[in-house]
Amino acid sequence: MEILFVHPNFPGQFRRFAAALAREPEMRIHAVGDAKWMEDTAPLSGLPVMAYPTPEVAGNSTHAYARSFDSAVRRGQQIVQTLLTHKRQGLEPDLIIAHPGWGDAFYLKDIFPGARVIGLFEYYYRARGADVGFDPEFPMNFDDLFRVHSLNATQLLALESCDGGYCPTAWQRSCFPAHYQERLSVIHDGIDTHTVAPDANATITLPDGSVHRAGEEILTYVSRSLEPYRGFHIFMRALPRILEARPHCQVIIVGSDDVSYGKQPPIGQTYRQRYLGEIADRIDQSRLHFTGRLPYQDYLKVLQISRAHVYLTYPFILSWSMLEAMSSGCLMIASATPPVQEVINDGENGLLFPFNEPVTLANYVIKALANPEQYGELRNQARQTVVARYDFNTICYPAFKQLIKQFEW
Repeated sequence: MEILFVHPNFPGQFRRFAAALAREPEMRIHAVGDAKWMEDTAPLSGLPVMAYPTPEVAGNSTHAYARSFDSAVRRGQQIVQTLLTHKRQGLEPDLIIAHPGWGDAFYLKDIFPGARVIGLFEYYYRARGADVGFDPEFPMNFDDLFRVHSLNATQLLALESCDGGYCPTAWQRSCFPAHYQERLSVIHDGIDTHTVAPDANATITLPDGSVHRAGEEILTYVSRSLEPYRGFHIFMRALPRILEARPHCQVIIVGSDDVSYGKQPPIGQTYRQRYLGEIADRIDQSRLHFTGRLPYQDYLKVLQISRAHVYLTYPFILSWSMLEAMSSGCLMIASATPPVQEVINDGENGLLFPFNEPVTLANYVIKALANPEQYGELRNQARQTVVARYDFNTICYPAFKQLIKQFEW
């Protein structure tokens, strides 16, 4: 079977699935992605990738609500121009597996009518009841709501352009219109629980030169970007109370100053500057270690040395980092929001608190740091949850292969 993976930032979420399928003797794997987006992405060994030129984005003359869709159409057109060249050279996939969120999948069936198309559908925006308007600190106006409705144009055309699809979690699937949900399986990208595992002897030297070891009083927080969507503001506001109560606690914060989701901060400011400024006169900043983004193995060591790990999110896409923290045996202290509650049961495999309550978060963390021996079973159950439900080799990859079989001609 010939399979074509389509992702502008390939391999993206397909990293493990594409690599595993490439090892199957009966599979021949191709991939295509955006030449510029893939510059900073580690390639998959032995898997050639066709690169298409980064398309132009919609200009200011395009209505603000329509710019996302306009850019998606441009991307959809650009990718088929590249693929048509390869089609003339013999490319004829039996199956296409695409992330359609940027428009890449719009026209694939038109140029490969004999192929089935499976889409990875991560999120369908809702004007109410999910991320939009969730945080009272960032209220939405009508203009925001109209823009959010319009964002779904890309998802809706993608849903009609694919033969089927899957979502990483049940909650993410529940965000899609009911009549599409029956076409969407629930299959997570999977966690390598053999690699992402506890290590009682873990040690790490951070970019600032400080050395930290498992067993020390270390509080950790991880997010690709330090931003409100992942509760960064709530975490920062909990720190003065935590650091006052726990004078030996060190805090490791992993993530960049970029914004991945939601609104940008004022020009010239980052959310890290903004929320650190709120608490700067109430903490010893030498106990905070902002690492930026770390190499993967160093990031795993941060999880392995953690005494307490905080994860927050709006009702939105669940981060890989939460499951990797659980697989590493972290004591999870997480926001009681629907994506988290699908995985963590309060008091069984982690501790949950209301998202907008930094004092409650601080109190949970203080107790956890003071009495680590009382939370050993929560750590064990956190890891067992991931092994039983999200392990790549035993759970997610078999489910993915079964999905592929459903779309064989």
